[in-house]
Amino acid sequence: MSSPTPSDSAASTARPALWQCSRFRLSLERPLVMGILNITDDSFSDGGRHRDPTVAVAAARRMIEEGADIIDIGAESTRPGAQAVPPDEEWARLAPVVEALAGLDVPLSIDTRHPGTMARVIAAGASIINDISGGTLDRAMFHTVARLGVPYVLMHLQGTPRTMQDNPHYDDPVAEVIE
Repeated sequence: MSSPTPSDSAASTARPALWQCSRFRLSLERPLVMGILNITDDSFSDGGRHRDPTVAVAAARRMIEEGADIIDIGAESTRPGAQAVPPDEEWARLAPVVEALAGLDVPLSIDTRHPGTMARVIAAGASIINDISGGTLDRAMFHTVARLGVPYVLMHLQGTPRTMQDNPHYDDPVAEVIE
């Protein structure tokens, strides 16, 4: 019988990687499935099909039944050329959907670039913020994230959704996104 190697020992005592999201502990031992729920009039992926809160809630419940681990809800289109949505209008779209889904057994991720919206959705029961702007469109985003202590998915874009396809250019995409 041979003695265990350091890698054998580490593997047998390693704890599973977990992501703490509010009251949820998500295992990172397997890929997680994020159901995307766009509640905008001009979504490029579903054409505004989930704009009605009742339809949106039913769609989210279906995604969960089909195996979604997280539901990501967006109330401002981020398709190329999209018009900006004011934070109060974004919240008005999100509020009934977040409130209806907050008690379910999956975390809610909210796709927003507005710190005021972020604070409201977290108070209403969301667990994760998914910011397509990477904090570049409102510097208060980082302060708000730190104050609330929530998981933050930092994305990247050049410009705004309205302008991001005007003349995108990268010399070194990986280095520039990291920067």
